[in-house]
Amino acid sequence: MNVDPATRTARVGAGVRSGRLQAAAAAHGLTGLPGSSPVVSVAGVALGGGLSWFGRKHGWISDGVTAFEIVDAEGNQRHVTAGTDPDMFWALRGAGGNFAIVTALEVALHPAPHLYGGRTLWTAGHAPAVADAFRRITATAPDELTAWLDLLHFPGAPPMVAVDATYLGAEDEARDLLAPLDLLPAPLSDSRKTMSVAELGSITAEPTDPGAGLSRAELLTTLDDDATEALLRNPIAPLLSVQLRHLGGAFTRPSDSPHGPLTEPYALYLFGLPTDPAAAAAVTARQRDLAAALPASGRKPYTFLNPDEDASDAFTPEATARLRTLKRQLDPHNLFRANFPVA
Repeated sequence: MNVDPATRTARVGAGVRSGRLQAAAAAHGLTGLPGSSPVVSVAGVALGGGLSWFGRKHGWISDGVTAFEIVDAEGNQRHVTAGTDPDMFWALRGAGGNFAIVTALEVALHPAPHLYGGRTLWTAGHAPAVADAFRRITATAPDELTAWLDLLHFPGAPPMVAVDATYLGAEDEARDLLAPLDLLPAPLSDSRKTMSVAELGSITAEPTDPGAGLSRAELLTTLDDDATEALLRNPIAPLLSVQLRHLGGAFTRPSDSPHGPLTEPYALYLFGLPTDPAAAAAVTARQRDLAAALPASGRKPYTFLNPDEDASDAFTPEATARLRTLKRQLDPHNLFRANFPVA
């Protein structure tokens, strides 16, 4: 990995984890486009488009990729940019490992002289009030502010509700924007503070060791009164978490990628543990019922697909058709077989 603060770019090998890039960029007052976990690879998430903490300001994680170093289906090592091979460049910015082996990326870095963020946590009895505050915050949020609503039910703990937030700016500005949270009952905990972009993984504190899980994602067209009531109507058990991410901002703007603009304002992520076959069935059923009760568009981010879904669930019919045409042209023998194939 090499960070060039003068050009605000970084070259990262395919195995470099997001947390390592963030730590290197932070030393220069810069940031990449990290997701919630510091242990995922920069290449892995970028190849699927990727939703970042700073996506409302800077778009898809893949929008920040300026070049790919690849080995193509003919065994040739190549440096791919929008200028050298616009079709391959477009396909690599979101359609996974379907077209080449990616050995390194060049990514843009962004100024981040100030960052405020953290998690505020309440008992689940306050969920309606917390959700109302979340809706008010996201209705007028500037692109620099990202907020996620979490319904949580961990083993051995009572149900809880949280708001995770980051703001690319000063603490006093962030506190003004997040003021509705301070009008709520006293939280169980509040980790919000001025922080380094290298500390982002501490907000959600997701496990860093591999483990079994069942997930389902949806993109929501609205979070109106009916949707909020449906979200909170019943306990989330047997799910461990229900996360609602505010999108909008730069996500809605043109993107030279298979995903294109992301116009849905919220992303929903449902997660549970398949501890045995009965638990797996119960988790899947709860995910299905909750998704059916909410205003889902039917489209899903590629990086959030589960084994029962395929690439066409992530892209428009036009983008899917283009990807299939490019697959036939660039890899006619289907040498590269991604988890979610486009062929």
